[in-house]
Amino acid sequence: MSVWFFFLTQIAIISYALVGGVFLAFSDFIMRSLAHTSGAAGIEAMQVINREVFRWVFMVLFIGMAPISILIGVYGGVFMGGQSGTLMVLAGLVYVIGCFGVTVFCNVPMNEALAGMDTTSDAARAYWTGTYLPRWTFCNSVRTVACVVSSALLLFSLLWAMQTTPA
Repeated sequence: MSVWFFFLTQIAIISYALVGGVFLAFSDFIMRSLAHTSGAAGIEAMQVINREVFRWVFMVLFIGMAPISILIGVYGGVFMGGQSGTLMVLAGLVYVIGCFGVTVFCNVPMNEALAGMDTTSDAARAYWTGTYLPRWTFCNSVRTVACVVSSALLLFSLLWAMQTTPA
């Protein structure tokens, strides 16, 4: 394994964990806290969060890890081979599908629907309690698990590679 790729995988492990930590906070207590507010306050807070999430730090990690995950998967499958390479391929796939894909196809459409709602309307409150909170939180929990699994798989692949590489 090349030195640059070794360092890239270490950065990816940390990045997967950081992105997963943000998602964990939402699934663990932020969404529950917002659910305990008045409907309008929770909706408004989530609308603000969904606008502010586009700040550069989180988005650089979240979006940047998609192509890096593909690179890791390809490198693992083509250049590493064996169990270590297989774990790298799986780590990349889990992130791209379970984190990035779930975000694009589940969480973002719900965020966009919520963004266009009047926080005080009955329709917004019904969507918030009946659809948004349970579905968004479930999808977010999937993203959390995907990040943790990707981080663990990539860590295990590095450990495996280090154990099987001759000194």
